[in-house]
Amino acid sequence: MMVDNKNDVQVISTNVNSSFLGREVDLTIILPPDYSLRPYPVLWLNDGQDIPALDLVKIVEELFETDVVRHFVIIGIHANEDRMQEYGTLEMADYAKRGGRANLYAEFVVQELMPAVRSNYHVSFATKNNVIAGFSLGALSAIDIAWNYPTHFGRVGVFSGSLWWRKRAVNKWYKDDRDRIIHQVIRNGEKREGLKFWFEAGTLDETSDRNNNGLIDSLDDTVDLIKELTAKGYDGQKDIQFVVVKGGEHNQQTWKEVMPNFLIWAFGRK
Repeated sequence: MMVDNKNDVQVISTNVNSSFLGREVDLTIILPPDYSLRPYPVLWLNDGQDIPALDLVKIVEELFETDVVRHFVIIGIHANEDRMQEYGTLEMADYAKRGGRANLYAEFVVQELMPAVRSNYHVSFATKNNVIAGFSLGALSAIDIAWNYPTHFGRVGVFSGSLWWRKRAVNKWYKDDRDRIIHQVIRNGEKREGLKFWFEAGTLDETSDRNNNGLIDSLDDTVDLIKELTAKGYDGQKDIQFVVVKGGEHNQQTWKEVMPNFLIWAFGRK
């Protein structure tokens, strides 16, 4: 374990062994300046290896300094070369057989990582104080895990989510309503009481427009997923926030720019 003290925010590099994944998973842990014995809210972050590119340490330092958020702990979970298999949906792999280990990754997070962190750090067990988030395919993983483990997570952040994840390639037989996996998972499930959702998409996330309606797929897929959630009874104002970034791209620069918005939503002082 390596600790880097930076302006009183502690940055810890460590790892945890996973029997589900059959490997050691590297972690970047960020502890707040006043870290002590009280239980802190937690952000469980997929693609934790991107923390430097997101300039996340500087962002949280500034938020803590201005006192606009409660102090919280970040658990950055590093992906490796199996990212395309470990991220996805528990329901099934996609049409190209990607995401085949998503169920094992979810089990790792809930059954191995969370207990390990809770045994070694002062973090809250309360559902409402545990937030999971990710970027792109890691964002799909985050919302899928939150939906399947609603007693573990109270909020989920989806940055440029790969919500297109589908059962078949786009061809003459493809249909949005039938073939997008996460949309169908939520449509067929019961409402998860108390779960809240934050979505971000950039207007330049991609150029694809499979239904030729003038709206890029990433925006279409997000709007349609929000419709599925509101159909379940979630309040579009109180339970769901959707941030569209004009000119936003599918990269860490855009996600860095919108990160304070997400963190204030997730951990802001009421």
